[in-house]
Amino acid sequence: MAATQDTTRPIPLRPRSNPMHKFGGGVPLPLLTAVGLILLWEAGVRGFSVPSYIAPAPSDIARTLVSDFPLLMRNFWPTLFESLLGFAVGNIGAVLIAIAFVHNKTVEKAFFPIAVFVNTVPILAIAPILVLIFGGGLTAKVVIAALICFFPTLVNMVRGLEAVTPQVMELARILSASKWEIFWKIRLPSSLPFLFAALKIAATTSVIGAIVGEWVGADKGLGTLIIDATFNFRSAQLYATVLMSSGLSVVMFASVAIAEKLLIRWEHK
Repeated sequence: MAATQDTTRPIPLRPRSNPMHKFGGGVPLPLLTAVGLILLWEAGVRGFSVPSYIAPAPSDIARTLVSDFPLLMRNFWPTLFESLLGFAVGNIGAVLIAIAFVHNKTVEKAFFPIAVFVNTVPILAIAPILVLIFGGGLTAKVVIAALICFFPTLVNMVRGLEAVTPQVMELARILSASKWEIFWKIRLPSSLPFLFAALKIAATTSVIGAIVGEWVGADKGLGTLIIDATFNFRSAQLYATVLMSSGLSVVMFASVAIAEKLLIRWEHK
């Protein structure tokens, strides 16, 4: 009598590679796409003889990055400093105000509409006012960068602090937990994913705020170099400065993402 085949045994499944992430010998597909676009850009500029003051070729931008690197770095450090200070001031202020909103609803009802109104004013419109108030020095640029970071962090932090379920709050009250114990052990841990989501946005917008502040009034910084290169038709230098500004935003975003993985381990298991 022939033995019947056991069909209940699970068939092991081999993991399939995602073609959106890898291609060929393991090269990331986005990297190949970026290289292809750069080559297409180079060929288009060379093939159609586009003037360099309109659209420089990637090779021209690369040469400018090398030749003007000392100039770019002299303007990079002020923008980095302004972005970091604005990031810190805006987010610390937003977190403290969010804590006040959650623990005092009267304060939230009084001041939250004002925060919403300030956020509706375009930063390019409010920047000249801040420069008139604080002058053309560091303070105005830090305040502009802080303002552009403030509102997303405020909204996300309030939402995170209030994300605790009623059942958990009731249990904390049954166990006679104090208001500060509830904050430190329940509300704050639950708010961290919301906070870091906002910090990732703020990491990039703080650079925008610093550059906008430099546009309005400054004699150094990447924003100043962008304006100078634009009005003097130095397109390769303009593109190189924009590329460095984007690189600064990427580095700040990556730093926040790394901090998130280190501090919120349970979200990444």
